[in-house]
Amino acid sequence: MAKHSSRRDFVKRSAAAAVGVFVIPEIIPSSALGLGGKTPPSNRVVMGQIGTGSQGTSNMRDFIKLKDQVQFVALCDVDSNRLLATKELVEKTNNNKNCRTYSDYREFLEKEKLDAVSIAIPDHWHGIIYTETVKKKVDVYGEKPICRTINDGKVIVSAVQKNNIIWQTGSWQRSQENFRRGAELVINGRIGKIKYIEVGLPDGNMGIGTPPIQEVPKELDWDMWLGPTLKVPFRGVYHWNWRWILDYSGGQLTDWSGHHIDIANWGAGLEHTGPVEIEGVGVYPREGIYNVPIEYDIVCKYANGIVMRVANSSRQPKGMGTRWIGDLGWVHVDRGGKISASDPKILEEKIGEKEIHLYKSTNHWQNFIDSIRSRKPAIAPIEVAYRAIAVGLLGEIAMTTGQKIMWDPDKQEIIGNPAASRLLSRPYRKPWTLPTV
Repeated sequence: MAKHSSRRDFVKRSAAAAVGVFVIPEIIPSSALGLGGKTPPSNRVVMGQIGTGSQGTSNMRDFIKLKDQVQFVALCDVDSNRLLATKELVEKTNNNKNCRTYSDYREFLEKEKLDAVSIAIPDHWHGIIYTETVKKKVDVYGEKPICRTINDGKVIVSAVQKNNIIWQTGSWQRSQENFRRGAELVINGRIGKIKYIEVGLPDGNMGIGTPPIQEVPKELDWDMWLGPTLKVPFRGVYHWNWRWILDYSGGQLTDWSGHHIDIANWGAGLEHTGPVEIEGVGVYPREGIYNVPIEYDIVCKYANGIVMRVANSSRQPKGMGTRWIGDLGWVHVDRGGKISASDPKILEEKIGEKEIHLYKSTNHWQNFIDSIRSRKPAIAPIEVAYRAIAVGLLGEIAMTTGQKIMWDPDKQEIIGNPAASRLLSRPYRKPWTLPTV
């Protein structure tokens, strides 16, 4: 990438030109190299992956579809089996045996000189690994939710802004036509003034009791997987099912806030702010190691008068998705290209040339690569991702305390409640600490 060209290389090329030596430039048209329209290797985005589980591999496959523009060269995971399987995928794509692998992200970040890193790891690791990666001034495609706590999120946002990197959150719904269309209709007043927003997220997992202590699989570095969280014996719950344990995640509430709350904010113009009051109730498993809420119902009030209700889908009139309700009607969007309205004619409305046209992307992973090249923000930048998950995390605090939370969205502080304020962060197990920015 041109941004990584060193001053030494520039001087070298300039000196060669001065004495009449022909030098092949770093980036030249593919046609000149006889590559049949393919991107020359020197102009591909060189990437690495931290976290090669289900979501990490899924994202890699989407980037690999852009193989003429992207090349993966290094991988990192605490599970050697998953690491090996993904290494084979990369080497088959690259037609070589050169993919480097690491079990420790610190060694990965120290040794690899990359254009970008895709990261998909459990939420409890986000504060540390996202921040450390960003401090290397590497562009990042990071999975939602961007943080497990408000404090982690504030540090990550600050690191991204300070280091001026391109950040794309894995909130890919922004690159789907129905979500953009719905948000665009709403923000341009097609349902009038927004009064109320319903956000339906999945119902929770009922739990599995308390499995017996098991021997740690030989391929897994369990202590590294736990990282900054409490050291506990291995009971067979890792990879996907970590989502149902509060030390690692907030369950479906936090797993999905980065999707449907993000879309709600987009259409309502709330991307850069937050609620001022939050209250909620939750239903939790009565026994077993799964302890995230299986039901939740959170009501948020914003300074402009909008009320947003976030609840598990069986509690919402429209179930899953986002529904904006205004004084002239409503619009509802959900997965699978679904969009509906109180009056079908609303969906036929055209957005005028001088009206608000939201950022348009048709491929979330291509948009990230395009942003790396142009240095223009991606469609799901860091602050809007933080503002979306912050709603879910504040709702979690309200449910935990059983109290109404008063929030200052500008200072990003809980007002007048020291006990609730302590829940804006979680203690880290030594020697792990949240990096400074």
